[in-house]
Amino acid sequence: MEQLIVHVDMDAFFAAVEIRDDPRLRGKPLIIGSLPTERGVVATASYEARKYGVHSAMNSKEAYRLCPGGIFMHPNMEKYKAVSGQLHAIWNQYATAAETIAFDEAYLDVAEAAGDFDGACAIARTIQRRTREELGLSCSVGVAYSKTAAKTASEEKKPNGYFEIPTPEDYVNLIQDRDVQVLYTVGAMTAEKLHAAGIHTVRDIQTRPEEVERLLGKQGRWLTRLAFGQDDRKVTPYRPEDAKSMGREVTFQKDVTDFGLLQDVLLLLSLCVEDRARRVGLHGGGVTLKLTYGDMQAVSRSQAGLQADSALEIYETAVRLLGQLEQRPVRLVGVGLYNLSRSSERQLSFEDLMEDAQAQRQEAIQTRLAALQTRYGLDFAGHLGEIFHSDTLHRTVEYLRKHR
Repeated sequence: MEQLIVHVDMDAFFAAVEIRDDPRLRGKPLIIGSLPTERGVVATASYEARKYGVHSAMNSKEAYRLCPGGIFMHPNMEKYKAVSGQLHAIWNQYATAAETIAFDEAYLDVAEAAGDFDGACAIARTIQRRTREELGLSCSVGVAYSKTAAKTASEEKKPNGYFEIPTPEDYVNLIQDRDVQVLYTVGAMTAEKLHAAGIHTVRDIQTRPEEVERLLGKQGRWLTRLAFGQDDRKVTPYRPEDAKSMGREVTFQKDVTDFGLLQDVLLLLSLCVEDRARRVGLHGGGVTLKLTYGDMQAVSRSQAGLQADSALEIYETAVRLLGQLEQRPVRLVGVGLYNLSRSSERQLSFEDLMEDAQAQRQEAIQTRLAALQTRYGLDFAGHLGEIFHSDTLHRTVEYLRKHR
């Protein structure tokens, strides 16, 4: 049976949850993210705030300039994660395959439960109704023959929207006179290249496919297919163990010039990455270090050929990579693992087989952690796991920065 796809996308999810839980916020321009006095960006904004031009990923100071009367709030990620679990529990009841894109978004293949397109439409309506009635939140849904068309459909009537695109012909008729950015994978840079070549609309791609392919290569061939409504990608359930890389990063509220502080932060980030990798049974074949300087120049260094399982290996590699970089004011630091594989598939080294070596690694990381606690007057005893939560990590890093 061909796929019948429902794309579900919550409306201003973080803001909507806060408004649901505090009705006094209803009708007001609510902006979730960093505060205007902090360095950071907007995570999401209510539709009242969007009327002022505020949007996600915007610098919070710019959001304040546009909407000085807005209500700014830090995100409560643990609450949003819990609500997300409730959402997906409802949605997944109707799908043979569910591809989670984010806390608040998913593709659902409902072909088996629906039987035909009309059945898929009925399921989409049911999902929208249950989301509203059971959780007090609104979502927009699109029903279509493909993933690209389903996402386009869900965006067509936001918020609380519903739209259907039954066939490739319907999709083409809908988008062919729109800007090329309507197509999946066309961001600002790709659009700029196409515009510079005089290719502005989807219809332009349809009439000049060879030129698009010469300009963009493999992506150009893909866009040409999309321009004619062709997308046979399957709904594929996301599994954390299938990730190709993972990492953690933090942005400082003020630029950091003390590279000793950066090493201390790398210790916490390494512990976070180790915890995440172990929870999903992954092992890294390489470590990467990322810095963004105060002038917004981003640089990275990496080392492959490793068997990076422990926080100690991640940390020591990251510190070596840090030593290769120019010491000037730093805005952001991050560390990650790449070339991931299942831990059960890795080749064990001689040290892995020696209990003493494993104990020594654990003792070494505990020694470094104890030194960090002494240096800053912290006590992680029994509370280290809280560092793995994003909000606590950022608060702790800011504490280190202020007390170094």
